Amino acid sequence: MRSTDLGADPRAELRALEQRARRRFGQHFLNDLDVVQRIVRGARIQPGDRVVEIGPGLGILTGALLRTGAELQVVELDRDLAAYLADRVPGLTIHQADALRMDWAGICPGSGHKVVANLPYNVGTTVTMQLLRRPRTFASVTVMLQLEVVQRMLSEPGSKVYGALSVEVQARARPTFILGVDPSRFVPAPRVHSAVVRFELYPEPRVGAVAPEAFDAVVRAAFAQRRKTLLNALGARFGRGRAGDALDRAGIGRGLRAARVDLGGYRSLAEALADEPQG
Repeated sequence: MRSTDLGADPRAELRALEQRARRRFGQHFLNDLDVVQRIVRGARIQPGDRVVEIGPGLGILTGALLRTGAELQVVELDRDLAAYLADRVPGLTIHQADALRMDWAGICPGSGHKVVANLPYNVGTTVTMQLLRRPRTFASVTVMLQLEVVQRMLSEPGSKVYGALSVEVQARARPTFILGVDPSRFVPAPRVHSAVVRFELYPEPRVGAVAPEAFDAVVRAAFAQRRKTLLNALGARFGRGRAGDALDRAGIGRGLRAARVDLGGYRSLAEALADEPQG
């Protein structure tokens, strides 16, 4: 089979593969070539780009990425699928490994790498955040995730789904919604809708004059009790006096709730908390 034919008929390929793999597959395989082309266009892949695909599966997206002229390597956890791709695309660099435990600096030396991935729902958010925390390695990350997760990542202050994930993502990258994907575009069809989003990573996280870890800690504390005022939510983590003084210095009302504060507000708040002595 040529690389251009990869994943063209998922049902037939799964039937043949499952005999060898003893039905070990619970993944959802994309089977719509139009969706694949829109993903590749949305990822803005150019000839010569250094691209990593995570979770290639049967390779329908892999084939499209190869046709762009990019320098492609893939990360596949399932050893049978990794062997399947190795048989059909000789010379393709395949890392049979868990993306959650990858040595990204080892396989992606330097900077400017691009990621394209159709991620499993159960690890999609975790993998995406690990990638966004590596701005010196990756220039962009284009992923397919559960639609609900994408909506949370892109949401703005005041939205019911605006939360810590929204702030942490937007502090690290500029997100662009690419397309929604119906369950019928997969074999087997999942029970949820999906969406593709591209993140263009900032050279450095926009977290102000604090460490990214300290910024994240403030954001998570604020949203840990999102129905409470910021004074009470932050007071539970940092002490009420310290939290109140920091809110005043940041120009944020003590009675506001976490979902009403934008990225700039959290940046100021994290800096103010860093300057406040611990009680």
